[in-house]
Amino acid sequence: MCPTCNGKSNDSTAVESAPNPALKSQYETKYDPKKILNDPEFKILSQGDSELQDKKLNIACAYDEKHNIKMIKKPIPKAREGEVVIRIRATGICGSDVHFWKHGQIGPTMIVTDTCGSGHESAGEIIEIGENVKQWKVGDRVAIECGVPCGQADCDMCRTGRYNACPRVVFFSTPPYHGTLTRYHAHPASWVHKLPDNLSYEEGSLCEPLAVALAGMERAGVQLGDPVLICGAGPIGLITLIAAHAAGCYPIIITDLQESRLDFAKTLVKNVKTLQIERNWSSQETANKIKELGKEHNTNIKLAMECTGFESSITAAIHSVVFGGKVFVIGVGPSEQKYPFGYCSANEIDLQYQYRYANQYPKAIRLVEGGLIDLKPLVTHRFPLNKAVDAFHVAADPTQGAIKVQIQDLD
Repeated sequence: MCPTCNGKSNDSTAVESAPNPALKSQYETKYDPKKILNDPEFKILSQGDSELQDKKLNIACAYDEKHNIKMIKKPIPKAREGEVVIRIRATGICGSDVHFWKHGQIGPTMIVTDTCGSGHESAGEIIEIGENVKQWKVGDRVAIECGVPCGQADCDMCRTGRYNACPRVVFFSTPPYHGTLTRYHAHPASWVHKLPDNLSYEEGSLCEPLAVALAGMERAGVQLGDPVLICGAGPIGLITLIAAHAAGCYPIIITDLQESRLDFAKTLVKNVKTLQIERNWSSQETANKIKELGKEHNTNIKLAMECTGFESSITAAIHSVVFGGKVFVIGVGPSEQKYPFGYCSANEIDLQYQYRYANQYPKAIRLVEGGLIDLKPLVTHRFPLNKAVDAFHVAADPTQGAIKVQIQDLD
């Protein structure tokens, strides 16, 4: 959902630009979180509770308005018309999951006000089919697209194919809708994607952050042979690195504050150029260092994919690209920042942004299936479902060296 969170709330969202809908969509009604919270089977679990060991129960990991991360027990869903029930096998922890736990809010509308299930990077096995579902069968392995738009004729964003900006979207794990870090999840049948036989559940889960990177590259207009700068070697930056390499970009320069993440980047793409940024460097000093790396290949940087959302990093990217270049911001930052307008104007620098993704899952799956993109090295830590709270603490602690933490429920 969230490409990267830097600890500051973003005060605006894309959906604010869309007309405010008068009525709720079928999905807003169907997935009303009160149906879970008010169910007699709902229970907040404590460490040592026997329910955590019972593999027949629907346990999940959730955050709440008091900044707790905790395990809960939910009712096992039944497949309604147009739905499938999925046995979740793998779920990655996203930066937005940690942000909702720690800060309780992203923007003015995405606010944790009650217990809310986490997770939106998931894959699993269909175990039940609802009425009028013809395209799936029990046993099918699928990746789950967690942003479910209303699809109604009065929605401009859905009608024009930009469903990521649907104002009535149900995005599982974005408050108030419970996410997919659970054992059993009911989902609209039209919003799951079949996994090829050569993709694991782990890889299927990673197709969600890959969709984020691919959406950015598509909107940025990446072309074969483009020299590219990637700012930030977090999970999205590293996936963008893999994707840019697969797209034929060269040279690729990636920056970060942490040497360990840059070393990891070199294991993914052997010929990537890395730059460890010092905190006391100005944006102009950082840009000069980046330009020096570009000169080693007798080239100037045409495109910067900014994956941090920090003002200083975006400004450095602006000063790094050639006249007429582009800085594409995937990272999420605070709502107001200051950029060198005069420099951008005089150098025709394009500044472009992204909100989630649309129409990317099939492409992501094809790229992994065909061996063009290898996501497996990104998973550095794995936990069983009943240890999901421990997984969150590892994901939130930079000293642990985690790239992508996954919760797997394979037994």
